[in-house]
Amino acid sequence: MTGVDIAPQPRYPFEFHQADAMTFPLDGFDAIHASPVCKLWSVATPAWARGNHQNQIPQVRARLLAIGVPWVIENVPGAPLRPDYKLCGCICGLPELRRERWFETSWHGFEMRPPCIHPPGSVITVAGHGEPSGPRMAHGVIAHKADWERAMRIGWMSRDELAQAIPPAYTEYIGKQLIDALSEAS
Repeated sequence: MTGVDIAPQPRYPFEFHQADAMTFPLDGFDAIHASPVCKLWSVATPAWARGNHQNQIPQVRARLLAIGVPWVIENVPGAPLRPDYKLCGCICGLPELRRERWFETSWHGFEMRPPCIHPPGSVITVAGHGEPSGPRMAHGVIAHKADWERAMRIGWMSRDELAQAIPPAYTEYIGKQLIDALSEAS
């Protein structure tokens, strides 16, 4: 696993390169999981601030299509993706976590499943960087950092990093789908 981000990530637990992911060399990788900035589409971003953020998804998709290895693009609900997979904590063994994310894949994955079920008052939403606000409160309980760490099963990040993170359980789930797709293709 190799991480690339334009900002330093001192707590990233794997090989890391501080670089622009849009220009970082991608040769030599067997698969790529991209997470373009989601602030344009996030319900946690106030409407007045959305104009401050660029839609990176078309450029990321074009770059991934050109390299010829399996890929995944992850983002928030409402982003301009073809959501082959829609994951939430309840699907990935994280029952406290309400954090839906969409995944577009090069293999056009597909699953049919029942919708998420989160009992009222028992879920945690990990979103934003400030005090709880209306949009964030509407999606679950905004909790303390220790609650976020427990719900996401991530114990090595700052609060701001957690707010931006994809739970490893989601990436593991998508990785299993990739392995299955590659097995079926061979």
